[in-house]
Amino acid sequence: MNEPSAGNKKQFSFYKFLYSSNTVGYFFIMPWLIGFLAFTLVPFVMSFVLSFTDFNILSSDTRFVGMENYIKLFTQDKLFLKSLQVTFKFAFISVPLRLIFALFVAMILNRKSRMVGVYRVVYYLPSIIGGSVAVSVMWRNLFTKAGVVNSILQAVGFNCSVNWLSNRSTALYTLVLLYVWQFGSSMLIFLSGLKQIPVTYYEAADMDGAGRVKQFFFITLPMLSPVILFNLVMQIINGFMVFTQAQIITDGGPVNETLVYVLYLYKQSFKYYEMGYGSAMAWILLLIVAFFTAIVFKSSNQWVFYENNADKAPKKKKRKGGRSL
Repeated sequence: MNEPSAGNKKQFSFYKFLYSSNTVGYFFIMPWLIGFLAFTLVPFVMSFVLSFTDFNILSSDTRFVGMENYIKLFTQDKLFLKSLQVTFKFAFISVPLRLIFALFVAMILNRKSRMVGVYRVVYYLPSIIGGSVAVSVMWRNLFTKAGVVNSILQAVGFNCSVNWLSNRSTALYTLVLLYVWQFGSSMLIFLSGLKQIPVTYYEAADMDGAGRVKQFFFITLPMLSPVILFNLVMQIINGFMVFTQAQIITDGGPVNETLVYVLYLYKQSFKYYEMGYGSAMAWILLLIVAFFTAIVFKSSNQWVFYENNADKAPKKKKRKGGRSL
């Protein structure tokens, strides 16, 4: 028999590679890989490098400054500490309220009703349109001195003429209210988790005489704890990254009372063109979010319940007499 030539071998190897299952898989994920490299991995590495420079968008002269940007943030920049304070306050107030409200609505929608599908769509709509510019502009108009909120309060008998957005004591809470209003995604996740809880647990609790409150604390919350963990982590991340609402509604005012961290990062990077300084701020934000996420995951062993936990529980050793140690 004639042995195949070197050219035929190369052609055969090429076709074998081209029609292999691995090649087809890489071909289909190629758009995602290109997007990940171009818009995630490369900017991620570049921001880390730029955080050690004085890179300015309008200047071609870039110097390596080492840890100078990080030192300046904590020792000289008072607005940096102010933005941290505002962001912590916003996140610690809005995240629990959003989760509580989402769970409350999810439990209402978990009941059997012909209109439950319509209700789910209606409650989810704020999450779809809530981050848009149009909704932020609408929210800003609601809380002006001549806005709808004051008109409603005056209609029910309150002599209210407060400009909620220019008042230092109320401006941040208007943003909190908008953030809590966008509870739709968390609500759907809670609703999905509620539907996975076996009805037999509640039936057995009814037979034992447990009321609705005890069923909620001893059945619903433990069985829903993995979903609560997921929602909590996601909302912590979203809470620290809030930007659109603060930028459009208040732009950090009044007197920096709503200057959230990402808004200040944006101003440093794209208003003052200090991209190196802004990159350092971005990495500090990453560390802050990672720190709180790690705390949540570390503490989850104490409050998150999984159905297979009983199988992993350590078994008691027995003595020769049959008693357990």
